[in-house]
Formats: sequence, C-alpha cells, structure tokens
Amino acid sequence: MKIIKNMVILATFAMVAPLAAETDDNVDAAPATVTEIASGVCAGCHNADGNSVIPMNPILAGQHAEYITKQLLDFKATESEPAKRNSPVMSSMVAALSQDDMKNLGEYYAKQKANPSQVATDADEKLIAKGKILYHGGNLEDGIPACAGCHGPKGSGIPPHYPAVAGQHAEYTLTQLQLFDKKERTNDKAVMRNVLSRMNGQEMRAVSAYISTLR
Repeated sequence: MKIIKNMVILATFAMVAPLAAETDDNVDAAPATVTEIASGVCAGCHNADGNSVIPMNPILAGQHAEYITKQLLDFKATESEPAKRNSPVMSSMVAALSQDDMKNLGEYYAKQKANPSQVATDADEKLIAKGKILYHGGNLEDGIPACAGCHGPKGSGIPPHYPAVAGQHAEYTLTQLQLFDKKERTNDKAVMRNVLSRMNGQEMRAVSAYISTLR
C-alpha cells in the first residue's frame, strides 16, 4: 500500500509540474525601464548616458526631451504610415518601443549632462571663423539666415522644434545638413531644407565645425 501511495504522489507531481512551468512561461516579463533601454538598445551607438563618442552618431545628453521624443516617433513606421525620418538602423531600434518608452527616453537624455564633442587639434581655424560668422550673422547676400535665430546664440535651441546643437559632433551635423539639402531628410517642415538650398558645401562644413566648438 505504501508503494502504491508513493506512486500516486509522484504521478500528481508529474501532472502539476508541467502546468506550473507552462504558467510561468505565459507570465509577461516586466516592461524594461528607461535606464535598461538606454543601457541596452541605445548604448551601442550613443553610450548609456547619451554621450556618443562616435562622430557619426549624435550626442543626445542634454538635448530637449520633446525633440528627442519627436525624432524617435518620426523614425518609427506604422502599418498605415511610413517613417517620417529615414534610417534603417534607427527604424529597427524603435520598432519595439512604445510611445511611453520614447517619451521616457526623451526625458532621460534631457537630464543627462552633455560632454561636448572634442574639437580636433588640427581644426581649420579659418573654417571655424567662417562658420562663426554664418552661425551668428548668416549671409545676407545669399539670403542665408543666422543659425542663431533658431538654435540660439549659444546653441541651446528652442524646444520642441529647434534642437540644441552646441558641442555636437561636426561629422554628424554636416551629414544632417547634407541630408536636408538633398531632401533625404524631410521631417523639418521645410525650414532646414529652405535654408540649405542657399548654402554651399564649404558653408555647411564651416557651420558644422563651429557648432562643435560651442559650449
């Protein structure tokens, strides 16, 4: 009788154990916190605190929360609408993020202290000087407005539409200016595209170089 009793107990555990395992597998994992997202999905390109050391990837630390959230939303495609800002890399990064995730990431990076881009020791001083004139005074002859009009004299920007640019990597800034100029980036309500249509390549390089020196 004792042997039969033990067999019944073992059989009971054998039936319960799979059910327990199945129940555990069906329990949804807790949503990742904003710190986990920044340290995981975003860190490879921007560092966990948003201070990218890769010149082609933007520094996000200290950027306006609303601006970051808008860009993340623009990168995301939906079933009914394509992404407003084209980047295969970023589109894949934001695919699994919710609107709350994007809002939280914007707020997270806005609170981080920015480490401005290091100005190259061999930076062309004449190019930077030209960029300073364009940034603060524009070029009236060609109808180029001063960058400071939208981004502020110190590059602090005006949220939510005009980002902070002070200390941004020159390489990243130049790439974005070129994308606006070629109409390959169009999530700007045509403001930047209109400006860039009047600038030549050297002026874009000059402004990008000067912006990297702003503090």
